[in-house]
Amino acid sequence: MRPLPAALLALFLAAAPAAAQDISAEIGSAGLAATQSRLTALPAPSEADRFALGGIRFLRAIEATYQARYRTGMSDPTGMIPFLRLDQGTAPDATFAPGDVAALFTDAAAGMAAAREPLIGLATGPEFALTIRLGDLWFDVNADAARTPDEDVMALLGPALLGWRWFDRDPATPAPTITFDRADAAWLSAYTHLLEGLSNILLAYDPTDALSRAIAARDGMAALAPRPMDEFATFTPAIDAIWVMLTALDQEPDAARLSAARTHFLSMITDNRTFWMAVKTESDNTAEWLPNDNQTSALGLTLPPGTGTTWLAVLADGEALLNGDKLIPYWRLGDGAGVNLSRMFTEPAPVDVKDWIQGTGALPYLEQGETITPENWQQFQAMMGGDAMLLSLWLN
Repeated sequence: MRPLPAALLALFLAAAPAAAQDISAEIGSAGLAATQSRLTALPAPSEADRFALGGIRFLRAIEATYQARYRTGMSDPTGMIPFLRLDQGTAPDATFAPGDVAALFTDAAAGMAAAREPLIGLATGPEFALTIRLGDLWFDVNADAARTPDEDVMALLGPALLGWRWFDRDPATPAPTITFDRADAAWLSAYTHLLEGLSNILLAYDPTDALSRAIAARDGMAALAPRPMDEFATFTPAIDAIWVMLTALDQEPDAARLSAARTHFLSMITDNRTFWMAVKTESDNTAEWLPNDNQTSALGLTLPPGTGTTWLAVLADGEALLNGDKLIPYWRLGDGAGVNLSRMFTEPAPVDVKDWIQGTGALPYLEQGETITPENWQQFQAMMGGDAMLLSLWLN
């Protein structure tokens, strides 16, 4: 009869739930790609597992942009283009081709859509908790599957997350630990919509042809007489980048991409409302990511009371513009008329900046109606002091 207890024990162990996986530690040791593979293969993921998968896919999409830039040497000297403005290293043998920029944003858009899929329904479902130590997160920038200190997420994104506080902090300060919950699923979904929308705008005005022309002109001039590296030569990358942007805008855009961008921005606003509705009901104060009025953020940032309400008023203005319910004031018009932003997405045309400044380019989108006022944004600025732009990136 002795084999019977052993058999019962084996049966019990097989039926018992597995111990909770420390996903944060798993990312720290194995990396994002390996952790994503394990979570994707789970036959019955929990709510925390689904949030973790969405978050890791989000981070993997950002990691892919770092890797693409490392391979190609892509950069944005203007500092205005998402993904391209994040600092990272470059491979010694980096080679850039004009189509690399569009390829990066195509992959980023797909990555954001993939990140959003496991988040569906989480913000309105059962509560969950997922603890992530930001010090465990890293991007495999050079794709060698080996972690180095300069690949830590906090080293790469700390300045964007914390602004001037990042440079004033004690370097020995441990990275924050965050406990994400169901409300944060709406925040993350909103961010995927924001970045996918921005990616679609860039792809609608595909810069590939403009980049090809800029590179040909640069190489042609270099063949004639290379300019020495003096103080004026340092401006040429920025001049080329601005020319590429202006030239790309002045072409027939992909209307489907712009329509999709508008839809993503509206969905971002909807997800923000869901987030603030969910976070408002929270009574705990456990390592919060974005806090309500009675909580504090584990990032060390303090949000004034009423932040959620004030930010939603700013987003309501954006929604009114995207729906064409309100207009953007234009410098050559008085009260009662302005630019219909919604139609710029739904009835797009090439954007010639000089024509827009003068008015010829703006005229097809000018109409009578109520214009937006800066009141809600000014209230947000007054509430946040000098941190308004930084916090708007955090709040999305």
